[in-house]
Amino acid sequence: MRMGGEIPKQFLPVNGKPVLMLTLETFHRFDPGMKIILVLPREQQAYWKELCEKHHFEISYLLADGGDTRFHSVKNGLSLADDDGVIGIHDGVRPFVSQEVIACCFDTACTKEAAIPVIDVVETVRKLNGEDSETVDRNNYKLVQTPQVFATSLLKRAYDQEYSSRFTDDASVVEAMGIKVMLVPGNRENIKITTPFDLIIANALANV
Repeated sequence: MRMGGEIPKQFLPVNGKPVLMLTLETFHRFDPGMKIILVLPREQQAYWKELCEKHHFEISYLLADGGDTRFHSVKNGLSLADDDGVIGIHDGVRPFVSQEVIACCFDTACTKEAAIPVIDVVETVRKLNGEDSETVDRNNYKLVQTPQVFATSLLKRAYDQEYSSRFTDDASVVEAMGIKVMLVPGNRENIKITTPFDLIIANALANV
């Protein structure tokens, strides 16, 4: 069951504050001088600005319009990014990424050009084959999180490619160019808040 209702999930309150604000605050704590580019659908931007006024949210950011897909949204955001250095792409509904994971992703991308955080699969995994299924070795699989961090020049070249439905995240876009993506340890608290149950967990984590 995914989140329902009229309020987009990134604006739902966790511990009294919209999820998206908590996420931006997490990165601002990591580096107060970080240039933040926020990508939102145009029809959500007025409501977001109302929330910023209500909560006295003062972290600086640049605003880009969301696109029809994640690929097009990221591409719009990249148009506001500098041409050098590294850039991280993060889900707005992942407010609990640790400072250590952010640092590891950025440090690795500075030397290896491409880094993404992953965690182990702890459940048994079965592969479907028509009406049949079989257990597979979960040690051969990882769950992918964000931020996904890349050399900016590399990421901009990657997003000059023609869109493909195979592009499910930024790493898949970069890998389509034949670039190796480095895996770094994520943190299990770095959940993506997409269901009512996730929201319960998020409120618990916010009060730890």
